[in-house]
Amino acid sequence: MSRIADTLAACKTAGRAALIPYLTAGDPDMGTTRRLLRAMVDAGADVIELGVPFSDPMADGPVLQRSSGRALAAGTTLVRVLELVAETRAELPVPIVLFGYYNPFFHYGLEAVARDAKAAGVDGMLCVDLPPEEAGPLRRELDAVGIDLISFLASTTPPLRVRTIARQATGFLYFVSVLGVTGPRAELPPDLPDLVRRVHDVTDVPVAVGFGVQSAEQAGWVAGFADGVIVGSAIARLVEEHAGNDCVAPVADFVGALGRAVRAARRARM
Repeated sequence: MSRIADTLAACKTAGRAALIPYLTAGDPDMGTTRRLLRAMVDAGADVIELGVPFSDPMADGPVLQRSSGRALAAGTTLVRVLELVAETRAELPVPIVLFGYYNPFFHYGLEAVARDAKAAGVDGMLCVDLPPEEAGPLRRELDAVGIDLISFLASTTPPLRVRTIARQATGFLYFVSVLGVTGPRAELPPDLPDLVRRVHDVTDVPVAVGFGVQSAEQAGWVAGFADGVIVGSAIARLVEEHAGNDCVAPVADFVGALGRAVRAARRARM
């Protein structure tokens, strides 16, 4: 069992979903990121996805594209992200997942990035643009050091492929709730509970839902049928809206509201 698996199992035992906020490292700067990480944990985050900014983020909508652009302009690199994790690991008692694209990891060197991520205290890695058929080399390096490689599923993933991906999955499965790129949605697909249930029917690996969740109400709804709720663009938008001011308090308030909604949703079903 990994720390990610242990955390989601503990949430399941408590009768609730896990709250998994996403934050782009280095937006607007590393010092603020460090404060945001601590604030999100204090506000109720169970797992944190820490984004590694990339110049060509094909899966990200405008909000996260701008977030990544600001982070790159501030000088954020994969090396600096790993240093940040190492510096804050003792302060953050929750699992950390590096969320990124394959190019920076490949350029760093797969063996080296696995080794250095483990040394820094990373618990999982996620490559948006790495299909399962090509994930073997990275998976082998991460398996060797005990880091989970998080896999994606979508509403368009055929049942046979769901089984194939689930057999290799560790940590949790990331279910993309909408077709298209990241970004807040006024409404989430009404058939989302059925789609997630079909995944649960073929695997015991926890399923976390992301892409599109923008409010505490939506987070509470998703928490009623998923094992985890992932929220990213709505947090990046708050960081952007408070540019030049202190964004930590607004983000902490929002994450706190998400956490209360997630916890209340599962209690209502018990």
